[in-house]
Amino acid sequence: MDFNAYLNLISSQKNLPFILFICVFVILSVLEIKYGGYKEKTPRLSRWPHHFLLILFNALVFRVLLPGFCLFAALSAAEHRFGLFNQVEVPSLFGIIFTIIFLDWMLYYLHRAYHAIPLLWKIHRVHHTDVEVDVTTGLRFHTLEILMTTLVKALIIYLLGAPIYGVFVFEIWIEISNLFNHSNIRIPAALEKALRWFIITPYMHRVHHSSNSAETNSNFGFNFSWWDKFFMTYHEPLKTGKEKLGLNVFEDIRYFQFKSLLLQPFLDKKGKFKFKNIIREN
Repeated sequence: MDFNAYLNLISSQKNLPFILFICVFVILSVLEIKYGGYKEKTPRLSRWPHHFLLILFNALVFRVLLPGFCLFAALSAAEHRFGLFNQVEVPSLFGIIFTIIFLDWMLYYLHRAYHAIPLLWKIHRVHHTDVEVDVTTGLRFHTLEILMTTLVKALIIYLLGAPIYGVFVFEIWIEISNLFNHSNIRIPAALEKALRWFIITPYMHRVHHSSNSAETNSNFGFNFSWWDKFFMTYHEPLKTGKEKLGLNVFEDIRYFQFKSLLLQPFLDKKGKFKFKNIIREN
């Protein structure tokens, strides 16, 4: 498929990611209500409105600043014949599959960096200070984190010369996967165990949101479960009711608010705001 064919394909399907996202979100939300895996301790009404405000804010910001930036990186690499796959001829299907697996591997390492580097952790911890884990937690990311992740992904895509359709599929998959593996749904044990050999399940990812630091620093994967097993960061799922979620900080209800979610990277552990807090240990 040539460059113009790719461009026409992406253009004709530009609304597909949004439509799929809404459908999956609604389905998982309904399943959480009817077949919830864990009993919530904090009402959704105290969390969800602020999560939606953060999601809407991020969507508006990136609609203006970086609309379709990862696809643009792939399009630019193809147009300028830059990157590995624009120099080495490979079958189209191989290029697409390799792109999906390679990007997932890179995000695994980026996720570990967000936990290991104090400056990045202060930005990423907004995702972890949620005291529950459900479908909206999969979208609870600080604007700065989304910006940095998008730029890193775009750079990798450009250097790889990733096939445009591979990037298109990956971007859809990562959004759906984030919703699924954060969802609070009950999956039959046998099915969940089988799925866990290949993909991240809600039961497996819930460990990552534990307030226990050893558990928080495990199960970093996004789509495929094998990275954690191969690089020895895998932790077995916790027994139902045995875990405590969150970070033992910013647990007060006032920190659930939209304004507080945006300010969290700049707050110390006592909730005091100073811009320099983001570059200081606290």
